[in-house]
Amino acid sequence: MNLQNIFSEIEKTDPEIYQRLDTRRDAMKQFRNIGRLLALSAIPLALGSMFKKAYGRTPQDVLGVLNYALTLEYLEAEYYSTAITKDIFPTPASKGAFTTIANHENAHVALLKSAITAAGGTPVNKPTFDFTAGGNFAPFTDYPTLLILAQAFEDTGVRAYKGKATVLMENPDVLTVALRIHSVEARHAAHLRYMRRNLSSAPQPNLKPWITNADNDVAAIQAVYAGEDNEVQGGVTITNIATEVKKEDATEAFDEFLTDTQVLNIAKLFIAS
Repeated sequence: MNLQNIFSEIEKTDPEIYQRLDTRRDAMKQFRNIGRLLALSAIPLALGSMFKKAYGRTPQDVLGVLNYALTLEYLEAEYYSTAITKDIFPTPASKGAFTTIANHENAHVALLKSAITAAGGTPVNKPTFDFTAGGNFAPFTDYPTLLILAQAFEDTGVRAYKGKATVLMENPDVLTVALRIHSVEARHAAHLRYMRRNLSSAPQPNLKPWITNADNDVAAIQAVYAGEDNEVQGGVTITNIATEVKKEDATEAFDEFLTDTQVLNIAKLFIAS
């Protein structure tokens, strides 16, 4: 393993690598000196340590994010794939929308598994899901409930991807994949909100395509919207920048991220094993 070549390749991807390590120049020099003496098998560990120092994260962190995203995509893909096998849709258009989303989610699963494998990792296995959450929901026999959970999964996905962007920002290829999926999840969420708003049996005429405050009309999924009532961005209280900017305007203008713990607490409601 030629360390000089490795550093050269890193520099091609991140021209600022030496600036990042500038304050640790002595440590970098020491690493290179030690590297000449390291056993070949130990060099990846030492490189991981360097990435941790330079970026605050390691390649394993990136693989962890990809597998975290894969678990969410497994959940969504199975949800939509199961739904379209049921005789529950009131119109061909509504089933068509779910079929399109199912195809997207299955493509996300395939893409993430490919990215993890290409990065030298192992995709996590698909959990066994219980979309009734222990008998609390009946999404595949009640159409409004089907839409409620779909909206919750999509809104969770959007906020989950946003929460992991900083971990991926020094890996442009992986970040690009994540942001592409993030934007698709956001479009799914908006369309599902539109479908709920126009339900014939239980219309939600006030429901917007985006999140306002932390408003949600279903208590069981309120955890999905925790923190969305934030009106401070970068230390600036948005409602103070102009008199006509109300709190709901401020919250609608920005989407907040969810932490790992928040996302996993939501997901585990639907994971049987």
